[in-house]
Amino acid sequence: MPTTHHVEKHFTASEFVHDIVIGMADGLTVPFALAAGLTGAVASTGIVITAGFAEIAAGSIAMGLGGYLAARTDIEHYNNEKKREEEEIIKMPEMEEQEIVDVFTEYGLNREQIEPVIVALKKNPEKWVDFMMKFELGLEKIEPKRARDSALTIALSYIVGGLIPLSPYILIPSISTALIYSVIVTLAALFVFGFVKGKFTGLKPLVNGLMTVVIGGLAAGVAFGIARLIS
Repeated sequence: MPTTHHVEKHFTASEFVHDIVIGMADGLTVPFALAAGLTGAVASTGIVITAGFAEIAAGSIAMGLGGYLAARTDIEHYNNEKKREEEEIIKMPEMEEQEIVDVFTEYGLNREQIEPVIVALKKNPEKWVDFMMKFELGLEKIEPKRARDSALTIALSYIVGGLIPLSPYILIPSISTALIYSVIVTLAALFVFGFVKGKFTGLKPLVNGLMTVVIGGLAAGVAFGIARLIS
């Protein structure tokens, strides 16, 4: 009887997608809200374009730097905890052994079944530390280049997202007409972004797309209304 090979499909680029989501979501909504708000207060597309580019530059730098610092913090936290575990398996091996038992006991294994695992890990201190990091502390090793990659991905995603609502103001002289096209292309981009994000992350694509449109639209609508009231 022929056997059918079971192939599991798991999404493994969660960190990369996470960074794109952060950058793109803010890149679409913040410049969109700014452009809409300025449209309610000024009569020149030049002012909107200048302010929009300034915001995109500042926002991408701030978001990228935030991503870099967050990743660096995670790396430093992991390294500090790993150093502590390396010391504990030397100074307090009995306590660390009991922690192995505690981990597997939660899965219904008894001490007799766990003992071979303890013996094997004690023969390989490096693997022992890796085991404790993952199963006791819930920490995964982070690549050193993660901070740099995160910063670049978030910043570039922010720039790409920010150029979408600003592009009609660059191409269309009439500020009121530019606003209409900006709303159309940005809401469409928000829907596509939310739909694709839902596909990748396992959420309902259609619902996620509509939710993203509502959030972005509300942000721009509030900004436009406030600018109108002030002006």
